[in-house]
Amino acid sequence: MLKNDGFRSMDRRECLRLLAEVPVGRVVYTRQALPAVLPVNFALAPDSSVLVRTSAGSDLVRAVDGVVVAFEADRFDAGSRSGWSVVVTGRALVVTDPAEHEHLLRTGPHSWLPIQDDVFIRIEAAMVTGRELTDLRTTAG
Repeated sequence: MLKNDGFRSMDRRECLRLLAEVPVGRVVYTRQALPAVLPVNFALAPDSSVLVRTSAGSDLVRAVDGVVVAFEADRFDAGSRSGWSVVVTGRALVVTDPAEHEHLLRTGPHSWLPIQDDVFIRIEAAMVTGRELTDLRTTAG
């Protein structure tokens, strides 16, 4: 019998701290009425929203502007069978304010790919949830 299912829920503060430590996550959205997942590099904004930089012509911009999406990032260690996963759910908005756009051009996030006509997408952190997985090999009884 297991004494522990191996999962521990994390509070919002811990989730955001961990999210700020990783460079890549996944945007989960709907494309042509089907679920879609796109890996992206990102940055966490001071207001806890997720910022993604892409090009104006990307499918992502057209699919997510004004829509509720999920964003997931994680870190796992296969050797120790441990890690964590954080999900941010909220409305995605293209940054249209010229002053904010100019500020983000200087401060990031910076795309790992060469892009033209930079566009920033802000995913509001309306709901933030996370779970930590601990090594179950030591908890079986």
